[in-house]
Amino acid sequence: MNKTTRMMRSAVLALVASGALAGAALAQDTYKVGSTPSGVPFTFLDVQTNEIDGVMVDIINAIGEQEGFTTDIEATQWSALIPSLTSGKIDVIAAAMYATEERAKVVAFTDPVYSYGEGLFVPKDDTTAYTSLDDLEGKVVGAQVGTAYVAPLQAHGGLKEVKVYDTIADIMRDVSLGRIDAGFGDRPIVAYQLSQGAADVRLVPEYESTIVGNVAIAVRQNEPELLERMNSGIAKIKESGRLDEIIAEWGIE
Repeated sequence: MNKTTRMMRSAVLALVASGALAGAALAQDTYKVGSTPSGVPFTFLDVQTNEIDGVMVDIINAIGEQEGFTTDIEATQWSALIPSLTSGKIDVIAAAMYATEERAKVVAFTDPVYSYGEGLFVPKDDTTAYTSLDDLEGKVVGAQVGTAYVAPLQAHGGLKEVKVYDTIADIMRDVSLGRIDAGFGDRPIVAYQLSQGAADVRLVPEYESTIVGNVAIAVRQNEPELLERMNSGIAKIKESGRLDEIIAEWGIE
């Protein structure tokens, strides 16, 4: 083997090695997943195990089973999810997060895994059959910070005030105490929490959601291969029926 041939062979081996390392980095075994501790039943802190549990945790773990990775679920407050992802503190967001156009300017969303809209809840002794925002004219309402509901509610001219809270539980507390007239939150989350006796409020069945969105998993924009990996796993759990099973297990069909 002459010198030129040896140099060419070394160059090829170097390229192969670098490609293998890139592939190893791409297809890593464990991802840090940010999930909120207060989004029952999508993501929440199980006080018995002191671990984050919920629909989105089961979904990301099911994707991992299909794609050959495990997860390190990290409790992350809602308002810190996207900053934690973009700063590299976590690799993936698995929470009850809408894939909105505004958020898509900062992160990359997978294909949808679930769709729902906002739910309206009021004090139990308020038996009014509210059907739309127009029926709440002159009232003070609450919504959770960082959700897709805040801006549309603030833009509605008929409401007296829109107060912003850290959690749905905080909104429910103020509704039950009469500090505000009504609250808005993710309908399946509100329904689940109330089914567990969460607060002295009721979900208004007549209210029709107007801010309906798709829940998706988020990754950084500069990681298209990871996005493809997540979408591959989502397609597999949809095709196998596992996604429907998870949704049914948590009672949010």
